[in-house]
Amino acid sequence: MLKNVGSLDRIARVLVGLALIACVLLGVIGGWGWVGLLPLLTGLIGVCPAYLPFGLSSCGVKAKAPGAE
Repeated sequence: MLKNVGSLDRIARVLVGLALIACVLLGVIGGWGWVGLLPLLTGLIGVCPAYLPFGLSSCGVKAKAPGAE
């Protein structure tokens, strides 16, 4: 499967996911914070299933090889 999550997007997803999970474990928020597993997982694997149906990608544009069209 092609990666569709760019570097900054991946970092943000991992940080948000870890923060939500930490808040649950510390008792700051309720059980809904386990939803942090989703951004954590998508950040770690680099693929966001929600982007796929829309053809979205936060990855940079790849340069074409010289002479390729």
